[in-house]
Parts: sequence; structure tokens; C-alpha cells
Amino acid sequence: MTAIPKTVSPTTVSPTTSPALVMLHRASGGSSSPSIAGATLGLADPFAARREVAWMIPAAAAGCVGFDGTVDVASFPHTETMIVLSGALTVSVDGAAALTIMSGSGVVVARGTRLRIAAAAGTRWAFYAATAGTGATPGVTLLDAGAALAPSAAPPANVLIGPAPDCRSFNAYTETGANLRAGLWDSTPYARVSRPHKLSELMHILQGSVDLTGEDGTVFTVAQGDTVMVPQGAPCAWDSRVHVAKFYVVQEAVA
Repeated sequence: MTAIPKTVSPTTVSPTTSPALVMLHRASGGSSSPSIAGATLGLADPFAARREVAWMIPAAAAGCVGFDGTVDVASFPHTETMIVLSGALTVSVDGAAALTIMSGSGVVVARGTRLRIAAAAGTRWAFYAATAGTGATPGVTLLDAGAALAPSAAPPANVLIGPAPDCRSFNAYTETGANLRAGLWDSTPYARVSRPHKLSELMHILQGSVDLTGEDGTVFTVAQGDTVMVPQGAPCAWDSRVHVAKFYVVQEAVA
């Protein structure tokens, strides 16, 4: 008789060695993975006092930040994707119009950028920070849930369970030196077998929900407004029964 996997929230993992899913944020207010004690992105991090690192490898980290106020940064120390979960961020770069990023949108701040960041009271964001790599062009890139999408490749036929989905994507930001991309993706329902995740990926679900099955058969349901981190190499199966749209940040290992 086949065991029925239980549905639970992901729990914390070792910061560098455990290839398991890490829940960064639950829109419902449910439990998420705790921060890693003592984890830091370095002394130059403008949000060090408010940063909650839940996953970390030598080249990257992910978690959440709760911040309100204004900070001026002469040279941003890493490339950080910020997905606003509540409140609002206003990002100002010399020579460009200020960007205000509301809940459900995001921004990528490239390393080396000189800028001002102002956060309204109650602002919180999920982040993916690429802390290694070279070749970033300073600047900021908006992640807009309304961006136009173009057809993109479906998963390979040999991993699919059932028909191939129709997938679309828009890659808003690329940093070649860090093997990093960020953008928007959506798909019709589909299922695929478990396989090691090819990239480290932060997913923020904009629409729909998906069941991600871990190596031990535990099912993690990730729904609209949730943010999850899937480390490179983590065994993971996908089963979506409805249309799913997400922001993604993906990175190949650089260390």
C-alpha cells in the first residue's frame, strides 16, 4: 500500500549542506523557517540589523528583512532581489525617476549601485542576495507582475507526468558574473517527477498554488503570496493543478 505524504510547512535547514526547501514567508501568517543564528552578509550590509537569513551558501543568501526609515548607500555591497511582502519601498538613483515598489512587486539592486532606499512603516520584503561574482552594472531593475510574457520551454518530456504545459516567462535581470537571473514566469497545470533542482531558486507565488514534494515524500503546499527557497540539488517534485505565476530568482553555483 502506498503511503500518503503528509502536508506540513517546511522547517529550517543547515545553512550550507542540507538540500531541503526553506519557507521564507507564509502569506497566511503560518510558520516559516527561522533565521540562522549569527548569519550575516557582512559589515557593509545596510540592513544588517534587520536582516533574517534563513538560507546561506558562500555565494548567496535568502531570507526576509523588516525595515522602515531611510538609508543612503554609496555602493550597494551585493546584488539583492527584494520582493515586497507588505508596506512599500521607494528606491532613488541619481539621474533616474524614483521607483516605488508596493506589495506584490519587486526590485533588483545591483552591486555597486549608489542609491537611497526609503521604507514605509510596516515594510517587509523577501530577499535573495548574490554575495559573490563580478561584472554587475550598477542600477535598479523593477520586477513587475504585469510584465508581458513570451512563450518559454516546458520541462523535458522525460520528467513530466502527463501532458506538457504551456509556459511563458520574462527575464527582467541578468548578472552573468554571478550566474544570476530574475524575472516572471507562469504556466498551465502540470506535474513532474522528483529530481535534484538544477539551480538555487527563490520563488514568490503571485497566482495559484503548487505542491512541492521533498526527498522524504513530504508535500509543501506553496500558495499565492508565499515565498520559498529551493536550493540547488534539493530533490523536488512539482504538481500544480491550477494556473501558477511566480517571480523567480535563479542562480547556478559559483562557489
